[in-house]
Amino acid sequence: EKGREHEVFAVFKKWGLDASHVGQVIGDAKMRVLHHGQVVAEIPNEALTDDAPLYHRPMEPWICPPPKEKPASIQFGKKLDLTADFTKLLASPNICNKSWVYEQYDSMVQTNTVEGPGLEAGVIRVKGTDRGLAMALDGNGRWCYLDPKLGAMHAVAEAARNVACSGARPLAATNCLNFGNPEKPPIMQQFSEVIDGLTEACTALNTPITGGNVSFYNETLGEGIYPTPVIGIVGLLEDVHNAVQPNFDAAGHALLLLSGSPDNSQSDLETTIGSSEYAKEVLGAVWGKPPALDLTKEAALHQAMAELAELGLLESAKDVSEGGIATTLAEAGFAHGIGASVDLVSNGLPAELVVFAENASQIVISCVESNVEAIQQVAVKYGLSAQVIGKTVRETIEIRVDGRKVIGAPVAQLREAWQSALKRTLHAETAEHLVPEILQKS
Repeated sequence: EKGREHEVFAVFKKWGLDASHVGQVIGDAKMRVLHHGQVVAEIPNEALTDDAPLYHRPMEPWICPPPKEKPASIQFGKKLDLTADFTKLLASPNICNKSWVYEQYDSMVQTNTVEGPGLEAGVIRVKGTDRGLAMALDGNGRWCYLDPKLGAMHAVAEAARNVACSGARPLAATNCLNFGNPEKPPIMQQFSEVIDGLTEACTALNTPITGGNVSFYNETLGEGIYPTPVIGIVGLLEDVHNAVQPNFDAAGHALLLLSGSPDNSQSDLETTIGSSEYAKEVLGAVWGKPPALDLTKEAALHQAMAELAELGLLESAKDVSEGGIATTLAEAGFAHGIGASVDLVSNGLPAELVVFAENASQIVISCVESNVEAIQQVAVKYGLSAQVIGKTVRETIEIRVDGRKVIGAPVAQLREAWQSALKRTLHAETAEHLVPEILQKS
């Protein structure tokens, strides 16, 4: 507001920074630059926006090397106990605990932090108000490698879903887009499809992109990285006291699966499971494509979560992502040593496809038993399902499929695998490099 410049200057001065008055907003649709009072540049706004020049670089269809169908050597439904596979999955690089990294930085600056790093979304309070801001980053390079457009849509949806899990309403996005050499027509095609996917998802979820950056030429020996859009979403909590935590905080709470995920046949899931962490880390193979995504249902899921938070019906909320619903249940219990007793319905599917599938638009929520009916009513209002799948219990994780136990272990045992994996791997790699050097010197 004109006349209040001195207030802005005072803030800059307080922090030892310089600020100058350089111009003003005008009614003309032009940008005009003056130097010592003389106009030295004048250009219509449209020339910098809608009429900006476009590059038309050569593009060729991106053909992803992995097979489209499940390899014949891989069979599901043969294992009766999946606990060992699950423990291995929890220790995998994309799922294991990352606190070794982020705890080296201060996440409590000015004591505004409500929910810190390592959770679904970080939440900070806006001092002087009841409001809070929730923020999340997400991206899955492997999914974009298999299908650049659909993978990019998932990146937006998951970041927004993580913000919604905190009870906030997603508002806007930023991005960091990482690719190989765009002078190679298939890589340029990856980039083009990713932009199309971001556009479609951000439009559907009403999260305009406010800024970002692109990094090209990320190659080693001529081999490009996976196309990896990393999406940041910020959302608003009108009352920060309504923020929903991701962790189970007590035994005896009901567990519900809030879902807008489309129904999948076994053939669909056998194709999409090939894009999962389970396929890569446990089965040692990658194939197929990412799971289907219904952006209308995804948007409804976010709206439902905001309403459930405002009504105070939730004890916790955590989305289903890497590692499937099994990983979601385990990670939600690690903070307080709370486990889960869950019975999932297979609908004729092998157990691996039930517990490790990374279906979109699903959130595991916990609540007191008396709130179950109210939560289900909100779910119906938004065209979602809210199925009771079990309850929180003390110290153990037990997952049954159609009544048959397929995963069972103490929370402490699973937490140890998840908690120590990154540090142990980094120390092992350091030792591997240092031992030959020490031996050589000796």
